[in-house]
Amino acid sequence: MSVSLTLIVLMAVMYACGVYAMLERSLSRILIGFLLIGNATNLLLIIVAGAPGEAPIVEDGVTSDEMADPLPQALTLTAIVITFGITALLLALIYRNWRLSRQEHTEEHTAVPGSDLHADDEAEMLARQAAGDDAALHEAIDASDANDTGDDPDGPGTASARNRRDRQRGNR
Repeated sequence: MSVSLTLIVLMAVMYACGVYAMLERSLSRILIGFLLIGNATNLLLIIVAGAPGEAPIVEDGVTSDEMADPLPQALTLTAIVITFGITALLLALIYRNWRLSRQEHTEEHTAVPGSDLHADDEAEMLARQAAGDDAALHEAIDASDANDTGDDPDGPGTASARNRRDRQRGNR
């Protein structure tokens, strides 16, 4: 049995290029690297299979030495299916990543004035709302102090006076 040196060199180059491509940050290069490694693995399984032979289901005068080993063929088919499934998953992840990065880019840099709020406009609006809430809170405290005229027998600072003020605020 002789193995072609060309197939071994091709397999080694595919593994090397695949590992190099997978070490990049770009998801598309990771996908290309994964495909190269998957194809190099398929080539490795075919190289390991040995010499070609007759189909293992043929029994008409064929000895077991003349038959091809079906295990590497089955492993190669399984590896092809697994590579296809993981490639589909990686493509979905790449597409999702591209959509999210494009969406963030669109919102930050190309927002049309008046169509949606910019970050500065939103911060300004929140600051105005907080100032309005503070003003309303101070008005309620001042009104509460004005309602305490001192005719409460328990005094304005007692628990019953505070409970009455809380009930009045809840009714408003």
